[in-house]
Amino acid sequence: MKFLIIEQDLRVSGTSQGIISRSFLAKLRVSYPNAIIDVVYLKRNQSEDQLHLLPVDSIQTYVLNLKVPFFTRWLNKIYWRLFHVSLKERYVENVFKSYISKIDHNGYDHIFIRSAGLDHESILGARDLPILKKAIVNFHDPYPLFWYAGTDAKLSYLELFKLKKMEAVVLQAKACMSSARLMSQDMQYLYGSRKKFYHLPHQYDETVFDLSDKKNVFTKAKKITICYHGAIQFGRDVVKLLEAYKVLVLGNTQYKDTTEFILRLKKQADIDYLARRYAGIDNIKVLGPANFSNAAYEQIHLADINIILENGPLYCNILVGKAPFLASFNKPVLAISPERSEMRGIIKNDQYIANAHDDQDIKYKLEQLILDRLNTNASVYPFGDYFSDAHFKHLLDKVLMATKK
Repeated sequence: MKFLIIEQDLRVSGTSQGIISRSFLAKLRVSYPNAIIDVVYLKRNQSEDQLHLLPVDSIQTYVLNLKVPFFTRWLNKIYWRLFHVSLKERYVENVFKSYISKIDHNGYDHIFIRSAGLDHESILGARDLPILKKAIVNFHDPYPLFWYAGTDAKLSYLELFKLKKMEAVVLQAKACMSSARLMSQDMQYLYGSRKKFYHLPHQYDETVFDLSDKKNVFTKAKKITICYHGAIQFGRDVVKLLEAYKVLVLGNTQYKDTTEFILRLKKQADIDYLARRYAGIDNIKVLGPANFSNAAYEQIHLADINIILENGPLYCNILVGKAPFLASFNKPVLAISPERSEMRGIIKNDQYIANAHDDQDIKYKLEQLILDRLNTNASVYPFGDYFSDAHFKHLLDKVLMATKK
């Protein structure tokens, strides 16, 4: 069997998509150890990606020049207002198209085109090309941005024209899928697709990462460490959780003496705001971002409870990229989730998930996990076997069989 994978992001740090895409290639190899796996990597910038760790047969890497010419940028100031089409986006998509059009896709049994980020350039770059009719298109996030839960994007004519543009891709593609069951359902409905949108969860595989760097990890100061690593965006609310923790710490000397809450955030504005807000609470420490090796060490070896913040406020139809990583080392998690969310279909034990709109539920669930960890450090399995190799292959085979010639 021969696979062709078109990737946008295989970076080792600074991006959840890179971690996810690298792990996808590793799990594909586990599922099909004797297959030929060829990769075309269309990257936006020069970076050191440790591609030698990827278990593939070949990888062709291209660094794309995506700088939009001055005249195009100038004309776009008027053009998008008149015609509701972004010339800058069209230019970038055409750069991707120029590379994708040159790929010899004949002879492959299965072709995957995988998006990255919010603009989906690799998918849109394949529009109207012969390769798309043989390709399984993977949506990393909903598109266009207006349909991303928690965004403040407006439903403009520009967004509607993006919808129309992606509809053509969905219609032409051999199959479509996403990483979340809810997102696949929503996208199938959004695009009025007569073809089923499949779902294939994100994966994590440590073999495609060098995790030897530990020089910038924080120093564990308490018996129980609660950790949140990531961004605060798209309606994710960490303040309710921190307020619940603050009440526990100020109301019980045992929690004050034995617990700490460590946050590693990406945006400096979030770091500054939360550091000011909780300056008087010594148990809460707000830190800047770390590379993946350091962050992984902290969550695997130093944290006792890891936090998942889902998008909000009303629903979350994406699978957060850190979920399979957190599932890989069998420690407690607390997911702060809206009522309609992907996590609620995965985490079966109610003790590991709290209602994002219920302060008392958050406080109760957090306190129970702290008490459990004070008494035991036994392995737990919040995600069951959802991210197992066997489940991945089962879902992957469903896609491949349905799209078999």
